[in-house]
Amino acid sequence: MAKTAVSPTRAENYPEWYQQVVKAADLAENSDVRGCMVIKPWGYAIWEGIQRGLDTRFKETGHENAYFPLFIPMSFLEKEAEHVEGFAKECAVVTHHRLEPDGKGGLQPAPSAKLEEPLIVRPTSETIIGATFARWVQSYRDLPILINQWANVVRWELRTRMFLRTTEFLWQEGHTVHATSDEAVEETRKMLDVYAEFAENVMAMPVIKGEKTAGERFPGAVATYSIEAMMQDRKALQAGTSHFLGQNFAKAQEIKFQSQAGELEFAWTTSWGVSTRLVGGLIMSHADDDGLVCPPRLAPAHVVILPIYKSDEERATVLAYCESLKAELATQSYEGEAIRVKLDDRDIRGGDKKWQWVKRGVPIRVEIGPRDVAGGGAFVGTRIGEKPQGMDRAKLVAEAPAMLAQLQQQMFDRAKQARDDASVVIDSLAEFEAFFADGQPGGLVYAHFTDGPDMEAKCKELKVTPRCIPLEPLLGDDGPGKCLFTGAKSERRAVFARAY
Repeated sequence: MAKTAVSPTRAENYPEWYQQVVKAADLAENSDVRGCMVIKPWGYAIWEGIQRGLDTRFKETGHENAYFPLFIPMSFLEKEAEHVEGFAKECAVVTHHRLEPDGKGGLQPAPSAKLEEPLIVRPTSETIIGATFARWVQSYRDLPILINQWANVVRWELRTRMFLRTTEFLWQEGHTVHATSDEAVEETRKMLDVYAEFAENVMAMPVIKGEKTAGERFPGAVATYSIEAMMQDRKALQAGTSHFLGQNFAKAQEIKFQSQAGELEFAWTTSWGVSTRLVGGLIMSHADDDGLVCPPRLAPAHVVILPIYKSDEERATVLAYCESLKAELATQSYEGEAIRVKLDDRDIRGGDKKWQWVKRGVPIRVEIGPRDVAGGGAFVGTRIGEKPQGMDRAKLVAEAPAMLAQLQQQMFDRAKQARDDASVVIDSLAEFEAFFADGQPGGLVYAHFTDGPDMEAKCKELKVTPRCIPLEPLLGDDGPGKCLFTGAKSERRAVFARAY
């Protein structure tokens, strides 16, 4: 059996394989705080790439960044009943503002410092931002308000997994206010499109755009839209959401404006967000049994140069060659930016050094030894594809942008093919049950449905959820049919899957 850099392999134990890839790629580690993680430099560099790409897109669509408090008065959450019910079990609550000695050598919350009103550590910001918007909005001339914030949130999770589900995580949350329902719906769909374009074109992760069923909506929303991706174990991952909140939060937070007709009206609001969960999606979409595989458009380094030498004399010659090659590669452009090149001249064994970069997923790996210097060449390997081979230096420099573009496309095509191979149309409950039976590989099922207890009960039994109702037909006819669970008339199909 071929030796792999990551053990166990995907086939042997997928959940443990995921944890080992996070470790092998040096992305993150568990912290001293239960359920929280330390994001290490390589993992944070990937998150910074996600931030840059999305932030540019947000600003191109007219949004501005702002920042709102981490703490939310409990009374703010209580104003929107469905919202507080949806998040109540996950809230971290601050009750005191000072510590004092406990008389036993430790500390305790000071009884005299109990807060008059408990503060909730931000699980999401609709209520605190809505209260702020109520002060900002007076007239239709103040609209629309298009705001985004990059922040952290806390949701008290019982079962955590790095990047996918942690007690504290990083994200962005967009919040907008509009004069009409149509404008708010348009905003909701526009931001869903932004997420989908980024996921597919930057992360090389194919997604399905759709609307959530009633039971899967964001608490307090009129409609929730999501992008859903399929991971290599055939489970779905909700990779981003966009919510049309109607006037629910505007009424709860008193966001009112004077219309052009001079009447006082409640505004229409939206919210939308993605989080560090995208890093988990990146891992499970592309990583293999040797570690992470980074899409070039998101890789912290496009090319890593690894010098190989045995003596001080060889070292000087090889490093000089590597430095000049690094400078030359950096003059080339990929996606409108200079190619990002890293020269690893650490004094460690060549084999160990090489495998560190394989596990980190760098797209192009270049090894340079004395023979390569003498011949004006390089030994070049890509993270996916054929075995490493000798290459003329000038050819490497000239073709590096095209190599990166090819790798990006290969990664998307490979992920999409895997998703398509695991997607089926099912029109009978017996087939549905067989597809999701214990021991079966699973995948994505397109099936007619009607919302209700019958669907919920069967999905709970099979540990399946309706992921979304696709906005565009992908498999099967788009016409009416019969609900798989009740036999009632159904207008649309939903995508069902086991999910993270």
